[in-house]
Amino acid sequence: MSGNPLGRATQDGTVAAVDLGATSGRVMHARVGANTLELTEAARFPNTPVRVWEGSRAALHWNLTGLYASVLDGLASVSRSDPALRSIGVDSWAVDYGLLRNGRLVGEPYHYRDERTERGVSLVQAAVEPAELYREGGLQFLPFNSLYQLAVDAADGAFDSADRFLLVPDLITYWLTGVQQAERTNASTTGLLTAEGEWNDALIGRLALPREAFPSLVSAGTSVGGLLPTLARDLPFAGAGPVVTAVGSHDTASAVVAVPMDASRAAYISCGTWGLVGVELEHRVVSEEGRAANFTNEGGVDGRIRYLHNVMGLWLLSESLREWQRRGLQVGLSGLLAEAAELPRPTDVFDADDPRFLAPGDMPSRIASWFDERGLRAPASPAGMVRVIVESLAAAFGDTVQRAGSLTGVGVEAIHIVGGGARNALLCQATADRSGLPVLAGPVEATAIGNVLVQGRAVGLLTGDLETLRALVARTTQIVRYDPR
Repeated sequence: MSGNPLGRATQDGTVAAVDLGATSGRVMHARVGANTLELTEAARFPNTPVRVWEGSRAALHWNLTGLYASVLDGLASVSRSDPALRSIGVDSWAVDYGLLRNGRLVGEPYHYRDERTERGVSLVQAAVEPAELYREGGLQFLPFNSLYQLAVDAADGAFDSADRFLLVPDLITYWLTGVQQAERTNASTTGLLTAEGEWNDALIGRLALPREAFPSLVSAGTSVGGLLPTLARDLPFAGAGPVVTAVGSHDTASAVVAVPMDASRAAYISCGTWGLVGVELEHRVVSEEGRAANFTNEGGVDGRIRYLHNVMGLWLLSESLREWQRRGLQVGLSGLLAEAAELPRPTDVFDADDPRFLAPGDMPSRIASWFDERGLRAPASPAGMVRVIVESLAAAFGDTVQRAGSLTGVGVEAIHIVGGGARNALLCQATADRSGLPVLAGPVEATAIGNVLVQGRAVGLLTGDLETLRALVARTTQIVRYDPR
């Protein structure tokens, strides 16, 4: 446990959450205290990857320096309105990282959807059998997990010109503080941590990865340090300025902190670009049955385990909408969801976990092909396609919750949906209907809230364990209930 768990909290204070998602980022300004949880959006900005030519192919990269500039703009806005800010915390999506040499970034980080990651799977599996890899790292198989990306970089000689890698939130934190380290919740998504939360030196050696490139590990709630003096002009906070606090730097780890649940009886779905569906545990479950079902054991705040499975999530909707707009259709998601809600529930749904849906591109055509290959009729209209996407996601969510309970022994009595998906009433109701369980939707801003709560506790504005923090969320957030029909 971090922060001041046994003492009394001080009066209310303010912190800022930098929350970087796969499609957009934002800076949230928050006031927190024993009975206070108020968030205001200081800045929101797109996160648009770019393709650049690399000799023989167009590679997909993140524009991370552009994102950092937007982060600074957001923090500057906070500094003007609140020079007495206490802390800043950074979370982001998982698995991707930047390579550095002598502290300097060596090229923009690759995007996890870049095709280069496919080669890493064979490189890793040639050294370690998949079953052993699961027992060691506890991760579900995703072809873009960090260890596969690192294996490609090692094979291509990238570490000849790099001496360190930093995961995305750790890289932003480094640029703010000058401190290079790795926070454990996101480090767990590399597949290279032991069950005790330390770097797995034996596995790193077997994969021929350079051990010296791995940064030291810290837990959520650790004070990283103050802002670099060079940022004082751009971020004119009062006095010494805020500290930067390591939060649950994997965005799902932060989101799960803010789920107002009884972890012994509930499942959660952190629903954004991905739908992260699972339960919270005290210890890893690395059974062969769990590996076959492709469940992962990722680190949570306070040493908890997020036992979950990745479902494709709202990516299916956002990519479909992007394709229809590219075709010149004047459509918006809210209107399509309203139309879809008036349509009858489809008889057939597709497999939302099919790998064909992972890459960017024409999503409606790929979904139609899935139906055509099975002699089924795909929806003809955008509204019909939206309805079948929602129902397919709901079916995948319900099935995954059932499997999570079966694999862990957690008696799931309710499903909490947090994140952007909590706003999607059609999806929430469909999930309740298909799972046969009540769905409790909210908070929408779960990731930023979890980020803020860990900071608040670390600087003494809050006290208590995760259950205490979740009780604050329950008292201060509107939760919408959907009962199965």
